Amino acid sequence: MLKQFFIVSVFVCIIFLSNGLSEDKPAQIQGPIVITSETLSADNKARTALFEGSVVAKSESMTLYSDRMLVYYAEQTGNVTKIDAEGRVKLVKKDLVVTSKAAQYFADEEKMIFTGEPRAVEKGNVVTGTKMTYLMREDRSIVEDSRVLLENKKGK
Repeated sequence: MLKQFFIVSVFVCIIFLSNGLSEDKPAQIQGPIVITSETLSADNKARTALFEGSVVAKSESMTLYSDRMLVYYAEQTGNVTKIDAEGRVKLVKKDLVVTSKAAQYFADEEKMIFTGEPRAVEKGNVVTGTKMTYLMREDRSIVEDSRVLLENKKGK
């Protein structure tokens, strides 16, 4: 299948920046994001872009994978307001890998919510639960019905 290459900042001026950021609150996802997928359906009236098939959204600080990704953006600025990702969702940020069946990103709160068997792995430690909320600005997570497996390293 022919992959469509889509630079979001060019097509709809989508830039992953949180509203009202100052120098003391740096954005966790910065600059333009490049999204590749097998198909793209843009709806300028609804201010959405639907990416389907092997979706990869890559920024300077992280990469988000899924089968389907619906991106909502603001009318005036083109900034991302929300993302709904479904099907084989995987977030990769440095040593952290989070997988789930679905995820939602809320730009104004810099928050991602993972549902559908979420699982986070970082440096050998594994966290699972029914719902995982990742507060990106604070680099903090809240996990419902959690189960944690900590790697036991000798001498540490």
